Amino acid sequence: MKDFLWIFIVIATAMVFPVFFFIRENPFDTTSFLSLEEKEMVAWQRARMQISPGRTNHLETFKNLQKNLELLKNVNSRILIGAPPMKKKLLTIGISSVQHPSGSYLLDTLQSLFFASSSSEQKHFIVLVHLADPDPKWLGQMISSISTLFKPYIQTRQLVVINTPLKNYLLLKDLKKNFHTTPAYEAFHSKQTMDYAFLMNFATNHSDYFLMIEDDVKCAPGFVTQIATIVSAWENKRWMTLNFSQLGFTGKLFRTRDLPCLVHFLLLFYQEMPYDYLLTHFHELFMQPTPIQFFPSLFQHRGNYSFFDSKFKFKDKEIEENDPGSPSNPAASIYTSLKVANGSVLMNAYSLDKNFFYTKSAEAGSHLTVVLDVPAKVFQVQVLTGSHLKNKNQLEEGQVELGYDATNRVNDCDDYILLGLLENGTLNKQVLSNESGKKVKCVRLLVTATPPSGIIVRHINLWIK
Repeated sequence: MKDFLWIFIVIATAMVFPVFFFIRENPFDTTSFLSLEEKEMVAWQRARMQISPGRTNHLETFKNLQKNLELLKNVNSRILIGAPPMKKKLLTIGISSVQHPSGSYLLDTLQSLFFASSSSEQKHFIVLVHLADPDPKWLGQMISSISTLFKPYIQTRQLVVINTPLKNYLLLKDLKKNFHTTPAYEAFHSKQTMDYAFLMNFATNHSDYFLMIEDDVKCAPGFVTQIATIVSAWENKRWMTLNFSQLGFTGKLFRTRDLPCLVHFLLLFYQEMPYDYLLTHFHELFMQPTPIQFFPSLFQHRGNYSFFDSKFKFKDKEIEENDPGSPSNPAASIYTSLKVANGSVLMNAYSLDKNFFYTKSAEAGSHLTVVLDVPAKVFQVQVLTGSHLKNKNQLEEGQVELGYDATNRVNDCDDYILLGLLENGTLNKQVLSNESGKKVKCVRLLVTATPPSGIIVRHINLWIK
């Protein structure tokens, strides 16, 4: 019994001593918003992480800590430009930006966001920009430029610009030195983590999902539809983050209901490590250790160098920037509920020559479906309707869907997801898939509203891996 008691005392001492050591060595100059009780809880959580770094199931401890924290009670991010939407949107696209010694790409990034999305896609998202640099001259220049260049989007409540006064930030003195870096580097990344946290805190009530991108990216055309399609397919699955890029914080999608938890996590551990490392630990805390990554990437960095220490900025190797080449169009059969005009050949819609398929009339709900002989990994789909000479006989209101089959149906699929809507009678989209993505068996062109005249389907082209 005495032996057991001594063992217990030794273990208890080993667990408690690091906590008091941590408190003594870290007097919490950097957590001025916390009460003494909250500081002790933070110290306990950090000490546990240091004692057993391989242990990741601290979820209950963190949730209890989160309930009691009041870190954000005094934070007052202010709107500089625009106003939040009247109704909740599908997506908020968040950008945090500071001035760059080598020049800013923020205006180019905003242009890319709006130019890479159609007018119908723009109805489903807002862009939230956090100007996080305290320099009043830079703030004034950015406010003037954004107000002038993006006035239509500001007027329609699609673009909101905010700033968080410096007094709301936790102090950046006596930061812990990690990864053999300089104090300036530590201060920069600690503040950057808080920049992101305040941005996310403002974004919690305006949409169902939040997409984080950096301020120096260009966007793939139709990225909103691509993301909406994935979200629909993953709606009932368990996930904390969906990744649409492999670079930093760019292309990270969250449910907005999860943002308060992430914001608290970033503010608690902002001085421990950079935000991308913190995000990895956040995933482990909530039992998503393996990133859910979709390919190809939808976002790419502009420029080749980081704005800090002129470090080389890596490109995303998975992004599809180049011409995909000629379509593959593997062996397939075609089925339709459209009325085939006399002399028109259905297979012409899928052939790679200059022939076409024509139907004199169509009704809403009718379809033309390509069923592959062998399911394949399709990475791009192109659908062209209407005469290429006079732009007549286009299908103005239609959509393209990808079909998957689990029951070996002969002329159809039992599960379809939306790829995208036709714009001016055409669609040209990359197909996102994660590493375990299923192979496509069907590609369906669906008529969503009865057209006033006949339809010409010139090409349904597929690119496969």
